[in-house]
Amino acid sequence: MVVAALVALLLRLFVVQTFYVPSGSMEPTLMPGDRMLVLKLGYSLQRGAIVVFGHPPKETPGMCSGSGNDDLVKRIIGLPGETISSRGNTVYINGQPLSEPWLPKGQQLGEQITPQKIPAGEYFMMGDNRTDSCDSRRWGPIPASLIVGRVFLIVWRDGHPDFKVL
Repeated sequence: MVVAALVALLLRLFVVQTFYVPSGSMEPTLMPGDRMLVLKLGYSLQRGAIVVFGHPPKETPGMCSGSGNDDLVKRIIGLPGETISSRGNTVYINGQPLSEPWLPKGQQLGEQITPQKIPAGEYFMMGDNRTDSCDSRRWGPIPASLIVGRVFLIVWRDGHPDFKVL
């Protein structure tokens, strides 16, 4: 039993961990209360990936209502070195419209993206529920060092097991 407990602890610390979704900022992809598995080792950081990360350094108390959670979950939209902006409901990367197949048709952008170059080693994060997401539009890009891991599986939804690969 000691060996099994040690293996489980090592897996949780370094390989995979469960997290829950505390808010509706990622709807409809992730729903409040969903439990998900996050890969902490051997993942890639690419546009469209959903990641869990620690609180951004530029987030101030009261900036985002209900943001008292230790970890956040958002989607990577902008990569290091890219220039990101928006016009209307369209996100632009290096002046080109971004295709976002993960969003429902007609999704409103909400708060606009101030044109900016994403610094080296940082990522621009946004929630899928754009009108109800406190994200990089408010607190800027986040350093890669804050990223805990990549979400790869929903394991619990609506009070019962529900396995969905992301």
